[in-house]
Amino acid sequence: MKTAVVILNWNTKDYLRKFLPGLIASTEGLDAEVIVADSASTDGSLEALSREFPEIRQIPLDRNYGFTGGYNRALAQVEADYFVLINSDVEVTPDWLKPLVSWMDSHPKCGACGPKLLSWRERDKFEYAGAAGGLLDRYGYPFCRGRAMQTVEKDEGQYDSPADVFWISGACLMVRSRLWKRLGGLDDRFFAHMEEIDLCWRIQLAGYKVTVIPESAVYHIGGGTLPNESPVKLKLNFRNNLLLLENNLAKTFRAQGYSVEGALGKARRRILVRMLLDGASACTYLVTKKRASYKAVVKAHFEYWKLRRKPSPDEVASQQKEVTIHGWYPGWMVPRALSGRKIKFT
Repeated sequence: MKTAVVILNWNTKDYLRKFLPGLIASTEGLDAEVIVADSASTDGSLEALSREFPEIRQIPLDRNYGFTGGYNRALAQVEADYFVLINSDVEVTPDWLKPLVSWMDSHPKCGACGPKLLSWRERDKFEYAGAAGGLLDRYGYPFCRGRAMQTVEKDEGQYDSPADVFWISGACLMVRSRLWKRLGGLDDRFFAHMEEIDLCWRIQLAGYKVTVIPESAVYHIGGGTLPNESPVKLKLNFRNNLLLLENNLAKTFRAQGYSVEGALGKARRRILVRMLLDGASACTYLVTKKRASYKAVVKAHFEYWKLRRKPSPDEVASQQKEVTIHGWYPGWMVPRALSGRKIKFT
């Protein structure tokens, strides 16, 4: 099989009913299969699937392993050239899949790609989670072409050419299956949030590109599992941001020509700065009486220290040199975005 389009569902029965028909129709006539993996939902999702979409293959999991563990376990049971990870709250357009497959077929050094992500609620705007491809600044703050902080642009065709970016949103992400397996899939420690950024970073460090294909477009609701204001989501974002920096920074500096010792030292200093910035965020939450958010940041750092796994000198030494990391913004985007200044995308 060429393409497996896999939804990881957890208690989103209504989204499946709403968006599965269009997804199924979009794969007709293609060498593709739609699969639903379920993280032990309790809302009757599997029963509804069996009754209303009996043709859809199901992969039931025994519990909720999160986005990372769920997809790792589900995709271990799937054979295809390309895996597409797609959220249940995504509405696809009729021809969304063909441009992605065509690009991967004709660009063997592209390890992952994805569509332009538009807002389901405001259809002329980009969607917060991925917009027109993701980038990362020097301290690990993610943003997108079309979205910086809370400012989201209208889609006026300004990003309608394919572009190599840092990351593609896990809301709709196509990955070469052999590369997925070689890299070990998603990092289980993340559970959810920023795991796709970590994967895309590792894909680039392996010498492959990550590309957004705007000819393909989908509409994303967002917040289907955790609402944006959730302290749990905030904790996961702060914690996983530190984990992804530790996973990849030293190897990135090594790829740029630093010695092993130099790369490890530079990564440690950069992560320390990020931790201090997180501390400033926590203090701001406390001063503004957002105690739940303050506690989420503190808990994120405690969990990071428990989960962290420092790269060894041998791991860093094995990193191939002269790898180009696309979508790496050399500055700190936060003050620039807050001041309203335009960020130039390269």
